[in-house]
Amino acid sequence: MLDMAEKKEVYKQKLKQKGYWNYADLYNFCFNWLKDEGYDLKENEYTEKLSSFGKELVIKWEAEKKITDYFKNVVEVEWHVLGMKDAEVEQDGKKVSTNKGEVKLTIRANLVRDYEERWEDKAIWKMMRGIYEKYVIRTTTKEYEDDLEDKAKEYLRDIKAFLQLDGR
Repeated sequence: MLDMAEKKEVYKQKLKQKGYWNYADLYNFCFNWLKDEGYDLKENEYTEKLSSFGKELVIKWEAEKKITDYFKNVVEVEWHVLGMKDAEVEQDGKKVSTNKGEVKLTIRANLVRDYEERWEDKAIWKMMRGIYEKYVIRTTTKEYEDDLEDKAKEYLRDIKAFLQLDGR
């Protein structure tokens, strides 16, 4: 995807939940959160394996959001689900279908510069880009990095809160 465009990881965090949680609800929550924030989402991988321990899933998402003609945010979410089985729990006196197992989420947030590679055609443009980034837009770049980091932290906090509400 990104050949010459510059990508800087501004945030990376992992989350792990073991026990009871609803896979479909969690998947939809994480997906819709990114959609609601204006991201275009691609599922680059979805693999499923069955074993006597339960279902194993590996899912990789790439969510992109254009900020300007020069900057865009790319959030990568990697799911690794181990030993997932269907389960039932009692909630308010009723049996509720849910899942049991372990889910690990890795969230990476990257700020991508010059994603349309407009500054890559000629050597002089590459040099000009360096000057542009160093002197003209340095504070803007830092602001975009900080905003993206804050958004990624909010995403993780919201997922944790969601799991706590659903975690029994």
